[in-house]
Amino acid sequence: MKVLADRCKTNIFEDAIALLRAALFVVIVLLHVPVLMLIPIGRFSVKYMRFFMWTIGKAAGVTVHTHGKLSKSRPLLCVCNHISVFEFFTAPIGYGCSFVGKIDIASYPLVGWIAKKFGVVFVDRRPSHAAEALAVVSKQMHTASYPVVLFPEGTTTNGAYVKEFKSSLFNIAEEMPDLTIQPLVITYRTKRNKCVNDQVLANEYAYFDNAKQDTGPKCRVERSAFGQIFHVARLGGITVHITALDPVPVVGMDRKQIAKTLHEIVSNKYMELKDKELNKR
Repeated sequence: MKVLADRCKTNIFEDAIALLRAALFVVIVLLHVPVLMLIPIGRFSVKYMRFFMWTIGKAAGVTVHTHGKLSKSRPLLCVCNHISVFEFFTAPIGYGCSFVGKIDIASYPLVGWIAKKFGVVFVDRRPSHAAEALAVVSKQMHTASYPVVLFPEGTTTNGAYVKEFKSSLFNIAEEMPDLTIQPLVITYRTKRNKCVNDQVLANEYAYFDNAKQDTGPKCRVERSAFGQIFHVARLGGITVHITALDPVPVVGMDRKQIAKTLHEIVSNKYMELKDKELNKR
């Protein structure tokens, strides 16, 4: 009975801390709104995003470590594995990036408006809209003086693997021969920087749909993006490591070859880093 009582007290304490973190998260976002209303969309707003994401990341308990540097070439398209909603915090914090995001995000109350301010490129990822999406990304990349991150998996995963990359938007390499493409690899650890196995990652830190997973463990609870932020805040936060790999020369490749090559690079490095961390335990 004493153990049960202690556990209930712990849960109540964790819930209270998480609620405080969630409240602080909302307050910080609202405090940024007047500034965002004055900032024009462009280079300065993307720089401001780094500070914005750092402040709300702190509220959510997010710590970011970067390994390696981004290319100084522009335009620069970074491709990255996609495990959780927290990638939208950590890439700007670590490297000052904006994103290519799903068009659905544009319609989210407040979130969509903020994303537009931060130079997020909204595209319809349905195959029937591939030409339109390519035109939107190409137009943005021609003028962007900051790195833009693409998540070619098209959805989040459970963290046990890297899903095959969709090739549709890699036609941009043919449209822009001066485009530099650089892979990023993201791995997750606990707040205290301890590695986690696939099941713990799926249950606690990833944000995904069980039905869309090709392999690996299922999560016990499928949470919304905001539900995942609250849950991680309840756990005390997370530590995210972002590794920048060397840019990949893609001249002479078609979009499918580019997607396959980049997937192999990101997937191999992700599995190497993940397995290396687990073997240290």
